[in-house]
Amino acid sequence: MRTRGLRKTYRSFTLREVVAVEGLDLEVPVGGVHAFLGPNGAGKTTTIRMLLGLERPDSGSIRVLGHDLPGGLGAAVAKVGAIVEQPRFYPAFSGRRNLSLLAQSVGAGAKVDGLLAQVGLADRAGDRYRSYSLGMKQRLAVASTLLKDPELVIFDEPTNGLDPAGVHDVRTIMRALADAGRTVLVSSHMLAEVEQVADTVSIVVGGRLVADGRVADLIGSRARGAVRVDVTDPVRGGEALERRGWIVRRDGEVLVVEGVDDPVEISRVLADAGVYARELVAERPDLEQVFLELTGAQGAARPQGVGA
Repeated sequence: MRTRGLRKTYRSFTLREVVAVEGLDLEVPVGGVHAFLGPNGAGKTTTIRMLLGLERPDSGSIRVLGHDLPGGLGAAVAKVGAIVEQPRFYPAFSGRRNLSLLAQSVGAGAKVDGLLAQVGLADRAGDRYRSYSLGMKQRLAVASTLLKDPELVIFDEPTNGLDPAGVHDVRTIMRALADAGRTVLVSSHMLAEVEQVADTVSIVVGGRLVADGRVADLIGSRARGAVRVDVTDPVRGGEALERRGWIVRRDGEVLVVEGVDDPVEISRVLADAGVYARELVAERPDLEQVFLELTGAQGAARPQGVGA
C-alpha cells in the first residue's frame, strides 16, 4: 500500500483553509505490523479515511493492495478489514449473535466460532455485549474485521481507553495477525506501546511525513544513547566527564552522560580523576526519543490546523 503526494484540506468555521494532510508519501510493506505514528491531530485518521475511500483527497495518488483509488476502491476494500470508529453492536445480543449477524451479510457464517476463539472470546461468546469490558468489545470488533479474511487489517488508535490487560490483548492479536501473513497498519500516538509490536514505522507531524523505515534501523540511526553512571563522587566525576567533552546531567546521585561512543571510556576518565563507578548502565534509545528528536517543538503543536 502506498500514497504519493497525498493532500487533504478542510474549511474551518471562519472559511479558512485548514491542511490536514500535506504531500504525504506513505509506504506500507506487505506483511508485518506497520505503525503509523504521530501526535493527536497529525493527520493519521484523515489519511486512513482516504485509504478506505471515506474521504477524497484534494490531490495525490493512493494504491491499496494493487488497486488504484478511487477506481479500484471496491476491489481493494473487499480485501481490507478496518476499525476506524467504534463498531456498533446490539447491546442485548450476545457476542456470538452480533458476530453472526455481520457474518451473514458477507457470507462467512461458518467462521464465527473460530474467530471468537482467535480473539479470546470463546468462553464469553454467549454473554450479552452490554456485559463486555471495553477490552472485550475491542476484541469483538477485531473479530468483525476478520470475517472477510482480509489481506490488510487497519487499526486506528485501537488501545484508547483500554487498561494494561486490554492493551496487551490487542498487541498480541496484531502480532498474531502479522505472523499469519497479513499486513497490519496501526495508527497511534502512543509510541512506547506500538514499539513493542511494530516491524516498520512512519512518523507524521502536521500532516507531513518526517521519518519512516524499520523500527530497529530508525532507532539505531539516531543520536547515541546516554549512559547512567553511579559514582563515588558525583561532583568531581561530573566535572571530569564534562572536561572530556561529554554532556553530563545529574539525576539524584547518578550521572547521565550523553555523546559516549564506548562506555568503557567513562571508567577510564573517572579513574584518572580518582573517582570510581559503581555501575554503568547504557540507556537504550526508544521510539519516543526518536520522535522527540525528529519533531522538536512541532510535536507539541499542530502548525497547520486540525485534523486527526
